[in-house]
Amino acid sequence: MRIVSLLPSATDMIAELGLLDSLVGISEDCNWPAEVADKPLVARTQIDVSTLSSAEIDAVVRATASAGHSLYTLDAELIDELDPDLVITQDLCEVCAVSSGDLETAVAIDCELYSMNPRTLGDVVESVIALAARLGKRDRGVAVAAAMRTKIACVQSAVAGLPRPRTFVAEWIDPPYCAGHWLPEMVDAAGGTNILSKPGEYSSATSWEAVLGEDPELIVVAACGFSLEQARGRAGELRLPTRTVIVDGDAHFSRPAPRLADGVHQLAHLLHPERIADPGLPYAELPLMLAPTT
Repeated sequence: MRIVSLLPSATDMIAELGLLDSLVGISEDCNWPAEVADKPLVARTQIDVSTLSSAEIDAVVRATASAGHSLYTLDAELIDELDPDLVITQDLCEVCAVSSGDLETAVAIDCELYSMNPRTLGDVVESVIALAARLGKRDRGVAVAAAMRTKIACVQSAVAGLPRPRTFVAEWIDPPYCAGHWLPEMVDAAGGTNILSKPGEYSSATSWEAVLGEDPELIVVAACGFSLEQARGRAGELRLPTRTVIVDGDAHFSRPAPRLADGVHQLAHLLHPERIADPGLPYAELPLMLAPTT
């Protein structure tokens, strides 16, 4: 089977299923594992975010969405040349990846479209099995899903009965966005109390004043689509009176793929370091805002 993945999470799953040799094309946002760097790019973002601040990116995305335009450019000729049997896309978030609507509007292709739209942590686990079954690797998918469940269950067992610190996970920095979809469940599994959002809901903009008004004990900056270094570059001046940690949101939090289980482990370590060992994932602490002197 020849597969084009326009969805980073699907590319992650394909790697976990041992099917990278079947992957013939990817989106620019598909960046894991390293081997996919050699795959042909059939979709690119239209925004160069490298020089933009978090606030500027948010403004451009909002303007593009309100105008009804896509954030992605598809290479129709290349997709046609690659002659895929299956193109994987999504309809959950038009900002995060190419949607099926983008694809149908821009490209006339004669192959199966497979849309993945998990909203909860359980949905993500089940989506691994569903995709694996479609690709003829159901047993492997069941094993990957079981490993995810086991990692999460081990964390839940280890933090059971402990205090549950009030936690805000920011999916964006300026403005801060509340944790959406599966992230509130990740906080709960890690032994925290998620604030300002509920499981399965879309992420939404708020303000740092509103966040601090909820008296969080931990703030985790897991910027959607950003690596740790990218987020650090945009949150470097952020100073809050609450412990604030930046993580690799793209790898372990915003992407609905098997590595979410590792994100739960990292969250649990940040919340309960005395009980949960450091899983070795990268993170950075921001300096606290200094109290005014008299």
